[in-house]
Amino acid sequence: MMWKKFIAPAVLAMALSLPLAAGDHHAKDIVDTAAGAGSFNTLVAAVKAAGLVETLKGPGPFTVFAPTDEAFAKLPAGTLEDLLKPENKQKLVSILTYHVVPGKVMAADVTRLKKAKTVQGQEIRIRANSGGVMVDNAKVIQTDIETSNGVIHVIDTVIMPKN
Repeated sequence: MMWKKFIAPAVLAMALSLPLAAGDHHAKDIVDTAAGAGSFNTLVAAVKAAGLVETLKGPGPFTVFAPTDEAFAKLPAGTLEDLLKPENKQKLVSILTYHVVPGKVMAADVTRLKKAKTVQGQEIRIRANSGGVMVDNAKVIQTDIETSNGVIHVIDTVIMPKN
C-alpha cells in the first residue's frame, strides 16, 4: 500500500503536464481554447487584428484548421507584420477565414473528404493517406480538439487562398 502514496501523485503530475488532449475544452469556445493552449499566440493575435474574435466565439459550429506559432514562423520574412497592418485587414480576414470550414468536421469525417468549402468561399484540398492528412500544403498534426462551438485541427503550415 505504501507504493500508492508515491505512484498516484507522480501519475497525477505527469497527466497535468501532458499537452491538451482532444475533448479537454468543451466548456471553452474556439478562441479561448486557442488562447489557452499556448501554441497559437500568433493565430490569436491575427484573429484579433482581423476583427474575427466575436465571430469565432459565436455559436458556430466551426472547424478550424489552426496553424501553430511555428507555422506562422515559416512565412517569408515580413509577411506576418505586413498582414497585421490595418490597411491589410481584408487580406488577413481572407487568409484566416480560409482556415475555417462551417460545421463541426471531426477527423474521421475529414479523412473521407477530398475538399471542403471554407468560410472564405474557396475550397481547401484534403488528402488522406498512410502518412496522415494534408490540407492544401499543410500537414494535420493534431486532431479533434473539441470546443463549445466546434473543433480545432492543428496544422503545421499557414494555408493561403488562391488569388
